[in-house]
Amino acid sequence: MEILRNRQNLSDYITQIKKQAKNIGFAPTMGALHEGHLSLYKMARAENDIVVSSIFVNPTQFNNPDDLKNYPRREEEDIEMLKKEGVDAVYIPQVEDIYPQNTTRKNYHFGGIEDEMEGKSRPGHFDGVATVVSELFRQIQPNNAYFGEKDFQQLAIIKKLVEIEKFPIRIQGVPIYRAKNGLALSSRNMRLSEEEKSGASLIYQTLLKVKECFPQISMDEIKKRVKEIFAESNYRLEYFIIADEESLRELTHYDKNRKYRAFIVVFIGEVRLIDNMSLD
Repeated sequence: MEILRNRQNLSDYITQIKKQAKNIGFAPTMGALHEGHLSLYKMARAENDIVVSSIFVNPTQFNNPDDLKNYPRREEEDIEMLKKEGVDAVYIPQVEDIYPQNTTRKNYHFGGIEDEMEGKSRPGHFDGVATVVSELFRQIQPNNAYFGEKDFQQLAIIKKLVEIEKFPIRIQGVPIYRAKNGLALSSRNMRLSEEEKSGASLIYQTLLKVKECFPQISMDEIKKRVKEIFAESNYRLEYFIIADEESLRELTHYDKNRKYRAFIVVFIGEVRLIDNMSLD
């Protein structure tokens, strides 16, 4: 596996791949890899000649400086996982490779989906995500790019970004990878104790209950039941909504011709976990 540590190394590598007319599959990460990340590369391997990863903890998508500081970094372990998965190259840029002039994010307009859910809780977050992904797309020039459905709103943002920037890239969502107890895998899970990981299965169990009763009971009643579940737990519910999968706007009235998804954010101690589930 090629380990590319600056923009010039990457450029030389990509030039050679393009000369060979090989398809590139790409999935960006911030490191602290787990099986969820590896599922992206499994799909990329099945659909492309060359599979490229990136590891870059992007400073412009963190609203809380402590989150940036505490984000787990484990480069050696990540590289070994990528090697075992058969990834062909990993790009590990420095900040100046991504932000050559100053570390600032661009301002984007994504038709309003950026203002829902995480957009309300983390102002500017998606501008940071779009800024770094746009730059990585320009440098790596993939044919296909893969993003997990755990960050469903981010996946929708990336699809809009490709439209706005007119990138010739196909974006593929990959189903959520879960632990045996249903907990969605996340790099943030590394900050949980084993007891907390076990208890966090309540998030998944709650989503299953929501799916079971939707749309037979009212939205208000569903929200009431979800709030009651977490009021009786040791965990703090930040938000729960059911939204239209396309607009990401909260459900106001049910339309059988639309697709809906439940979105939830819960604090387990100091660790903020997000999850979602299709309700079709």
